[in-house]
Amino acid sequence: MPRTDGGRVVADLRRLAEFGRYKTGVHRPTYSADDVASRQWLADKFSEAGLDPVIDGIGNVIGHDPRASRRLLVGSHSETQPHGGWLDGALGVVYGLELARAFAADPALAGLGIEPVAWADEEGHYGNMLGSRSFIDTLADSEIDAATSRDGKTLRTALTEAGYAGRPRELLDPARYVGYLEAHIEQGNTLEATGRKIGIVEAIIGNWNYWVTVTGEQNHAGTTEMHRRRDAGAAMVRLATRIDDCFAEIAAPRTVWTIGRMLLDPNAPSIVPGRAEMQVQFRDTDTGILALFEARLNELVAEANARGPCRVAIEPISKSTPAAMDAGFQSAIEVAAESHAAGLHLRMPSGAGHDAQILSRRMRSAMMFIPSINGVSHHWSEDTSDEDIALGAQILADAAAAILRAG
Repeated sequence: MPRTDGGRVVADLRRLAEFGRYKTGVHRPTYSADDVASRQWLADKFSEAGLDPVIDGIGNVIGHDPRASRRLLVGSHSETQPHGGWLDGALGVVYGLELARAFAADPALAGLGIEPVAWADEEGHYGNMLGSRSFIDTLADSEIDAATSRDGKTLRTALTEAGYAGRPRELLDPARYVGYLEAHIEQGNTLEATGRKIGIVEAIIGNWNYWVTVTGEQNHAGTTEMHRRRDAGAAMVRLATRIDDCFAEIAAPRTVWTIGRMLLDPNAPSIVPGRAEMQVQFRDTDTGILALFEARLNELVAEANARGPCRVAIEPISKSTPAAMDAGFQSAIEVAAESHAAGLHLRMPSGAGHDAQILSRRMRSAMMFIPSINGVSHHWSEDTSDEDIALGAQILADAAAAILRAG
């Protein structure tokens, strides 16, 4: 089996984290100067590993192995959440780099190759998993034309400033790859809480999102009597509480839901809000559960609208499809995990979305988790022990070798 260098993996991760360093984490939004510099650094590292790197027209960084006859694509994304962690995404990218080096150094693995990849904008600064969707040819030019960041910059402008405009976008050749592997920190505490070292992902959740808009009447907070107020903010809070209570009654064991964004207009202390908005999101690996939640949410909005005194409307934002991971690849990861961490692994769902669910539409795909300390992610304090990082790299390498040998 290939031998990985855990110390080298950690060193590469810490060097990558210097691009956009923020406290103990990283602030590296997609197509920012730090992100562009980090992608060039990755391309250079791929070249040092004997690969032919390319940064394509959406920002994906891929290291092509011209020597291999059978290849696995291994990676994740390299941008971060605002003031996020140093491992979210980066771990899988550097694992891909390390596996490519380990395979190239082992004569027994001649003809078997790893092509590392750093996808662009999995975190959604300009869209929804732009890089992996571009790679499987489901990202239309019209969507690129329309996309903007939260601060109003268009995606076309960002690509031009990054130097990627005009470059061709890499497209998947299914005949080139046996499949795709992605490693990631768990971003939860299941592994840590149960004393496990490795999670074998069985399925990745679907994530359904909606905007709920409440329209009332803006008025003076001191002179508008309570009985004649149409307070959009108060109506939104009442509805949010009702949603939370009702979702708890119909949830499956792994269903989660969040009201993560609430807005008031004009959001001033002496004005009764005339408009309020909130984003409602729920996640599960079962499409039936997601549909049940959608129906209940629509009922609750309709009830609130009928009750008044404010108008309440709902609009869908996005729906991602749950994705099952390849059974054979799961077994290969499980066998490798048992070899290095006997009894310290488990099969589990992914409560977060990942590029693997996009790639799984076109090729065999699987994911592996390593523990997150205290279950923290999407925050600069996110962390994982060096020992767990090193262990995960070796287990993923063993699984990759078994998959490639099986063809």
